[in-house]
Amino acid sequence: MTTPAPLGFRMPAEWHPHERTWMAFPTDNPTFDTPEHLHAAREAWARVANTIVRYEPVTMIVNIGEAEAARRYVSTGVELVERPLDDAWMRDIGPTFLIDGKGETAAVGWVFNGWGAQSWARWDNDQHIAERITELAGVRRFASELINEGGGIHVDGEGTVLVTETVQLGEGRNSGWTKEAVEAELHAELGTTKAIWVPRGLTRDYDEFGTRGHIDIVASFVRPGTVVAHVQPDPAHPDHEVCKEITAILRASTDAAGRRLEVIELPAPTVLTDEDGEPVDYSYVNHYVANGAVILCAFDDPRDQVAASILGEAYPDRKVELVDAREIFANGGGIHCITQQQPRA
Repeated sequence: MTTPAPLGFRMPAEWHPHERTWMAFPTDNPTFDTPEHLHAAREAWARVANTIVRYEPVTMIVNIGEAEAARRYVSTGVELVERPLDDAWMRDIGPTFLIDGKGETAAVGWVFNGWGAQSWARWDNDQHIAERITELAGVRRFASELINEGGGIHVDGEGTVLVTETVQLGEGRNSGWTKEAVEAELHAELGTTKAIWVPRGLTRDYDEFGTRGHIDIVASFVRPGTVVAHVQPDPAHPDHEVCKEITAILRASTDAAGRRLEVIELPAPTVLTDEDGEPVDYSYVNHYVANGAVILCAFDDPRDQVAASILGEAYPDRKVELVDAREIFANGGGIHCITQQQPRA
C-alpha cells in the first residue's frame, strides 16, 4: 500500500498558513438529544465558524436538507455543503491534510469507528466524511488502516507527533497493535519520525461521551520544541495528579530534532465541577490556530485572560479571539475538536 511519507508528504504544524477551515454543523443525534440542546449547540458551533471566517475561508458540512437551517446560524461568508452526516466533530471525522515540497496537497483518511465503537455513537455517514471532504478539496487521497481521530494527534511540523496510549492502543481501536506498529503507521502517514507518548488524557474524557484520552485537550505544540500543557492547580480535582504526571513526561522528552521540550503551563479555569457535580475538563489547550488568529476557548472565568495572555505571547503575530466554549464542552469537546485545517501548499 502506498503511503504519503515516502512520496514527500507531511502534516505541517497547525500554524502553517491555511487554505481553509472545515467544520460540521450539529444535526439531530444522541449527542444533541432535544430541540433546545441542538439549538444551543448550533449557536456555539456558529460562534466559532463566524469568528474564523473573518480570518480565512470556512466550509461547513451540513446534513442533507439542513443548509437553510444552518444559514440562520452562520454568516454568509461561511460556505455550506450538504453531505450525509451523523455528528459534528470535524477534527475527528475529517481527513488529516498533508503537503509536500512541490506545491501539492493530499489527505489521509483514518478509520473512524465512533471513538472506539462506543455504544451511543453513530458513524454510518461520518466514516465516509474524510473521503467526501478529500473529493471536495480536490486533493490526492490516502487511506490508513489505523483507527484514529484528528484529536488523537498533534504535530510540530518538524517530525514530532504527540499521542496517548489510551487512544491509539485502547480497546475498540488498535488494541491488537503494538506501540511500534502504531508509530510506524503514524510516521508513514504523517511524515513524522518521533512519537511522544503520554499514558492517558483528562479524567472527564473517560465518561460516556468522552474520547478516552485525546491529546488535543492535554498538550499541543505552539512552536517546534515547545508545547503548552494543561495543568490543574487545585488538588481537589482528579486531573491535578494526571497533569503532574503528563507535564513531567513532556519535560523529560526530546523531539525529532533532539531538543528537550519546553513546557508552558496553561492553568485550567477556576471552576471544578459542572451543574451535576461532575469534574469538568475545561481546557485552554483545546484552541485552534487560524491565519492571523488563535481561537481560544472561553469559560466566563478569571483565567480566560490569563490563558489569552500566555497564548498571545506564544503567537505574537496572531490576535487571540476568546469564544465561549462551555456548550461545546458540555457535548464532549472543545474548539479544536470541531475544526480541521487544510494547509496551503
